[in-house]
Amino acid sequence: MSYELVAAVDLGSNSFRLQVGRVIHNQIYPLDSLKDSVRLAAGLNADRTLDGASQLRALDALSRFGERLRGFAPGAVRAVATNTLRVAKNAQQFLPQAEAALGFPIEVIAGREEARLIYLGVAHALPNPRAQQLVVDIGGGSTEFIVGRNFSPLQLESLYMGCVSHSLKFFPRGRIDKQSMKEAELAARKELQTIVSAFREAGWEEAVGSSGTAKAIVDLLELNGLNRDGEPGITLEGLERLKSLLLRAGDVAALELEGLRPDRLLVLPGGLAIMTAVFKEFGLERMTFSEGALRLGVLYDLLGRHHHDDQREATVGQFMRRYEVDRRQAGRVSQRAQGLLKQLLAGNDDHTDAQFLIWAARLHEIGISVAHSSYHKHSAYILANADMPGFSRMDQERLSRIVLAHRGKLERVFAATRDPRDWPLIFCLRLAALLHRARDDAALPELQVMASERGFLLTVDGHWLSASPLTAAALEEEARQWSSLGMEFALRTRRDKSPLTAAAAGLG
Repeated sequence: MSYELVAAVDLGSNSFRLQVGRVIHNQIYPLDSLKDSVRLAAGLNADRTLDGASQLRALDALSRFGERLRGFAPGAVRAVATNTLRVAKNAQQFLPQAEAALGFPIEVIAGREEARLIYLGVAHALPNPRAQQLVVDIGGGSTEFIVGRNFSPLQLESLYMGCVSHSLKFFPRGRIDKQSMKEAELAARKELQTIVSAFREAGWEEAVGSSGTAKAIVDLLELNGLNRDGEPGITLEGLERLKSLLLRAGDVAALELEGLRPDRLLVLPGGLAIMTAVFKEFGLERMTFSEGALRLGVLYDLLGRHHHDDQREATVGQFMRRYEVDRRQAGRVSQRAQGLLKQLLAGNDDHTDAQFLIWAARLHEIGISVAHSSYHKHSAYILANADMPGFSRMDQERLSRIVLAHRGKLERVFAATRDPRDWPLIFCLRLAALLHRARDDAALPELQVMASERGFLLTVDGHWLSASPLTAAALEEEARQWSSLGMEFALRTRRDKSPLTAAAAGLG
């Protein structure tokens, strides 16, 4: 399905932003944008819980965004949350309220996924994306670094430092002195030293800054003539002159600079310290600025999904290669599971859950690369914790749950699988894996599945089942597993349409 209008919502640690774009010939042209300085990271308490005031600011902003997005199709909007909601302990309690206010699902994305999307946005806004670029994006709670060429990132990293968190830690209430600035820079340089070597090895031809901190610094340097000979962009000399002005003022409230926006005042010192550290550790003299950033990257990623250029597909293929998945077995299980789900969904092939089932079926055996014993647990761990470009954290957690539940005792995964949408996928994957245990291409009889009030009903050929005692025993055990959850797995034969006695005995 294609859309004329698409929208991206960025729940950043400093600002929430909405970008609406018009799609013309696979290009996105900005149409409308909204911004709200929520300063979500400032609401993180010492125990990493979001306080009530910051949650209310966030919900107010999302309600306004939700009004602008009324009438948009669900598939035309993608909302992503970054560092603060990655680390907040009460994020899971807050997100349902946030989604209700916005009217659309919100994905919490990992740091490297954020970096990938930032680069995608920047690359689409660069005049010469063929040059190898170092992209630096200083956000409110984290800073992303990317080296890339064309539209492909070559090196990705995300560090847990941002203009809000750095300002709160080193410049409380906006006060600035030489000691605090020195400590802020040294702390940032210490973090950067963990990644500089790998990035220098990758190399770059041009450095590019994106998002709010870079934009604020560019404006201050250019509008106040702080770069030598009016040079555009960000320069090391300009940063040092801006730092001197901040130190002379002693307090951000005393600053009188052209282009200084009120919403950037309190976070400027932390952002400046990080940017200065970046220049020194990476050996930069100059950095250009790109208007492209996370929001534009989210829009192009969304567009790619609708034009069969889904990064998640590429990631699944890469994981299958990396973990040496038996492709023939993955294909058997995937095809069987798809067929079963199609029956349950009455032929709705475009259902989002169908795609998740395909991915889960293709990846359910990656844990064998660790150990065959309890391989489903290894598979689930990898899917939950690995960097998976294109997937949000919630996507990964869902894949992990489904794969963990594809064999073994269902009681073990019941507590972690509260989403009712998961159970049909788990049922189809478990049944497909069970039926193809022999890992061969032997023909199976026609199977019929349907949802019942309390679970699922499977109808099979009675003669085939009588000749397959191992499968019959496995299906009986499957009935007991579902019964242990208070759910039903009823097994009928086509010969007499009556439930098998042994299987029925295991139903609650």
